[in-house]
Amino acid sequence: MTPDRLILPLFVAEGITEPRPVPSMPGVVQHTRDSLRRAVADAAALGLRGVMLFGVPVDKDARGSGALDPDGILTSAIADAKAEAGSSLAVMSDVCLDEFTDHGHCGLVGANGEILNDETVEIYAQMAVLHAEAGVDWVGPSGMMRGQVRAIRAALDAANHARVQIMAYSAKFNSAFYGPFRDAVNSSLVGDRSAYQ
Repeated sequence: MTPDRLILPLFVAEGITEPRPVPSMPGVVQHTRDSLRRAVADAAALGLRGVMLFGVPVDKDARGSGALDPDGILTSAIADAKAEAGSSLAVMSDVCLDEFTDHGHCGLVGANGEILNDETVEIYAQMAVLHAEAGVDWVGPSGMMRGQVRAIRAALDAANHARVQIMAYSAKFNSAFYGPFRDAVNSSLVGDRSAYQ
């Protein structure tokens, strides 16, 4: 195992002035934009393959509107990381709504509580293009919506971002490992933290 085979996940939070520890993951923090830049520079100096960025907005709503904000925390973090890293490592972004929704689900939720697949996929495609415009090298759709990769690829190509790659999740499981992740992104689905502390 060598550093160039590793990708470092980094969480960047809106509205904080100092890095904030993630209680369920000792040593992991939610970064400020400034500390994110330092972490990206460190990752590049260590020879890592890339960094995977997750945004933690202050405001969340049912549609995850912050995910499509061109000046939002994740889009800004992509631009910051790319400016810091240049071509020394790949800048990757999570394409999902769970960080941005007040209900914590990866997709839009209908009146009957069902996940709205097609409407969610449309937002993912828009997110991917927004991230590409901010300079991302890879997008990582993690919501496991039917047709998400095809829709994202078509949207990227149509917007002249054919160079942006897609790293799709081939499987995603509900496990205790997701507890700390949900903690890191201040998910509304964190629930009982005692299960993973």
